[in-house]
Amino acid sequence: MTAMNRMAAAWQTQSLLLGYPDAEFVGRLDLLQEVVRTLDEPVSAPLRRFLQHVAHSSLADLAADYVATFDHRRRGCLYLTYYTYGDTRRRGAALLSLKQTYATAGLRLTDDELPDHLGVVLEYAACDPERGRRLLSNYRAGLELLRMALRDSGSPWADVLESVSATLPMRAGDEAAAGARLAAEGPPEEQVGLAPFGPPDYMPAMPMPPTQGVRR
Repeated sequence: MTAMNRMAAAWQTQSLLLGYPDAEFVGRLDLLQEVVRTLDEPVSAPLRRFLQHVAHSSLADLAADYVATFDHRRRGCLYLTYYTYGDTRRRGAALLSLKQTYATAGLRLTDDELPDHLGVVLEYAACDPERGRRLLSNYRAGLELLRMALRDSGSPWADVLESVSATLPMRAGDEAAAGARLAAEGPPEEQVGLAPFGPPDYMPAMPMPPTQGVRR
């Protein structure tokens, strides 16, 4: 397996592990464990820890933890444009741009999915690794803020974010400074102009894995 193929496999695996824990999630675990064994150690080690946690948890506990982590905490937001644009008009434009990017690559979303959900972005990256890596790097500050928030709260999903970070280049000085500013100041605020996309606080919890609706 080439390095780029391993990267694509990592992003696909991370995408699926960020899905809502249901019966379909459990049904994929054996295959995902096999894939994780093929990945480079910095990427695979956090995923092995997460899979071990899943193996020792009930599905009901995992589902409750998922909802508490990602649906009820602003600092657990999986919608990447929120970290950059907050509740502003510019976020709506960024979401539209993402949908156009996916459409150009032959991918489409279902109506109940937002294109900036991390699981969806990772799914795209797995299909188009070169462009996908650049896209993930564009949202590196938000990814790092999410990773730190999950780590600080003791969430097992922090390991999935650790694995995502391990697939991306080391942060340069300006990028690190942007992440520090974001952590200190938080996303911009402006409560109007987002139609037809709402901020995560007003979005209903999605009970299905975020990547299920992505199609070629």
